[in-house]
Amino acid sequence: MSIKKILVSQPRPTSEKSPYFDLEKKYGVEVVFRPFIKVEGLTSREFRQSKINVPDYSAIILTARTAIDHFFRLCKELRYNVPDTLKYFCVSETIAHYLQKYVIYRKRKIFYSETGLMEDLIPIIAKHHKETYLMPVSDVHNDKAVVLDNNKVKYVKAVMYRTVSNDFKPGEKLDYDMLVFFTPAGIKSYTTNFPDYMERNVTIAAMGQTTLEAAEKAGIKVDVTISPEAPSMASAIEQYLKKEKAEEEKLERKAAREAAKIEKERQATAAKRSAAAKKAAATRKAKQTTEDNEKKAPAKKASTRKAATPPVKKPTSAKATTTEEITK
Repeated sequence: MSIKKILVSQPRPTSEKSPYFDLEKKYGVEVVFRPFIKVEGLTSREFRQSKINVPDYSAIILTARTAIDHFFRLCKELRYNVPDTLKYFCVSETIAHYLQKYVIYRKRKIFYSETGLMEDLIPIIAKHHKETYLMPVSDVHNDKAVVLDNNKVKYVKAVMYRTVSNDFKPGEKLDYDMLVFFTPAGIKSYTTNFPDYMERNVTIAAMGQTTLEAAEKAGIKVDVTISPEAPSMASAIEQYLKKEKAEEEKLERKAAREAAKIEKERQATAAKRSAAAKKAAATRKAKQTTEDNEKKAPAKKASTRKAATPPVKKPTSAKATTTEEITK
């Protein structure tokens, strides 16, 4: 396959059961994890400039584990003791369980979407419409905030961390066949670190509406993205690799057929040439035999004539006498 080395712009999974590792085993590709971006938390001084007073809010909307980490970090730096009465509204059960790192889970009012979609968290928030909501976010907002806006949820965004480019070292190679992006910041980091990105023959995978828009704005063609049939990036990549492998096998079969056809034609041509050569050799031999016979024919005729001529008798001498005459 043309895809042999894949760069996923995320930290390496802590679990060995990651679907990316399954791709390595199934398709023989190498998956490398190297974030294009990194997260930096705002200092308490920087956060105070936003004029947001955390104690004024009775509920927190959480969309990522990073948001949880920086919320509790800033609360500690601001010397604000998070009350037990604070309510947490999480976009997924996984994020809700991550709260156990900072609070006693069973003693807190924690709500989450069972589907992992912000749309399914809206009805739960609507039941608690009297709460004042605070939503920790990065300086680059994601699609989830749009869902809240579309459903007219009253909340305040609190930028508690920022996404910055995780610059590549001078001379660091980007020798990958596929690059996988998850955020607009990742796209920006790529175009900044590699100004010649338009000239690179590389397959691009991306997910998230804002990420796709950032890629389009940068003039980057996205070859792989999620779909209803492949809802995760790993499954979308597998679908792409599977299709590519099928195409490659199809081309290999076609090439094998063409090679067999060419070989057959070559053998037929060789057989014709061999037959023609044998015929030519036989013709030359027959001609040579004829010529040799023709050369031998006159000598044979002369020899035959000589053998047919009777021997000439010598005449008897006049002086010859009989025995009787000599005796007398």
